[in-house]
Amino acid sequence: MAYSYKGALTFGLVYIPIFLSNAIKNNDIGFNMIEKNTMSRVKYKKTCVDCKNKEVKNEDIVKGYQYEKGKYVIFTDKDFEKIKTPKDKNIVIEQFVDLNEVDPIYFDRAYYVNPIGADRAFNVLLRAMEKNNKAGIAKTVLGTKETLLLIRANKGKMLANTLFFHEEVLKAPALGDEKVASKEVELASTLIKQMTKPFKPEKFKDEYTARVKKAIKEKIAGNEIVSPDTTEQPTKIINIMEALQKSLQQEDRPKKRSKAVNK
Repeated sequence: MAYSYKGALTFGLVYIPIFLSNAIKNNDIGFNMIEKNTMSRVKYKKTCVDCKNKEVKNEDIVKGYQYEKGKYVIFTDKDFEKIKTPKDKNIVIEQFVDLNEVDPIYFDRAYYVNPIGADRAFNVLLRAMEKNNKAGIAKTVLGTKETLLLIRANKGKMLANTLFFHEEVLKAPALGDEKVASKEVELASTLIKQMTKPFKPEKFKDEYTARVKKAIKEKIAGNEIVSPDTTEQPTKIINIMEALQKSLQQEDRPKKRSKAVNK
C-alpha cells in the first residue's frame, strides 16, 4: 500500500510505529491545454531569468530563500532534515479533546492511520478514543512544514486529519446587524426540522462529473453535446416569509402523497 508518511504515533510513553495512507482520491477529469489551430499540446518550460531564459533541468533546481534583493541562501533536503528534532519526526499527541469541539473550518486532508507491528497498542488507543469519543491533537513535520493533526476513531478505523493552524484561518467578513422577526425564525426552524435526515454520504453523487464523462464520449463519437432535459429552474422569491411558506408547502407535498400510497 502506498503511504504518505512513515514514522510513529506517540502519546505519553506509548510508541506505535505507523504509516499514513490516503483516505481521499481525486476524481477530477484531466484536460490538456491544446493549441486550437494545430491541436498540439501546450507545454510549460522552467526557465532561468538571468541566463537568457534558458530551460532548466529539474536536477539543477534547488530551494533558495531571498534575504536581500538578488541574494539567496540555498537549502537542501539534508538541511531541512538537520533542523528536525526527534519529536518532529514522529506524530506526537499533545492532548485529547472532545471531537465536537473542533470546528470543521480547521479540517484539511484525511489519511488512514495504519499500524506497523504494534497492533495491540494501536487497538488499545483506537478503542479508548472510540469509547470516550475523544480525538488526539498532534504535531509533526511533513516534508518541510510543521503540521497540526487530529487523530480520531471512526467506525473501527483510525484517521488523521491535517488541520490548519489558527493563524491560517481568515476572519469572517463582518455582517450587518439585521433585525429578524421571531415568526421568520420559527418558520425557518420548522423547515430545517422537516428537511433534517440522517447523513448518508453514499446518497450524494458527483452528477456534473458524470455528465462531463458522458459528454467526452459523445465528442469522441462525433456527436454534439445536448443540454440535460430538465424542467427544474431556481425560483427567486425576495420576501423571506413567502419563500419559507412556499418551501414548507413543497416539503409537505411528497409526504402527503406517500401517506396516500401507504393506505
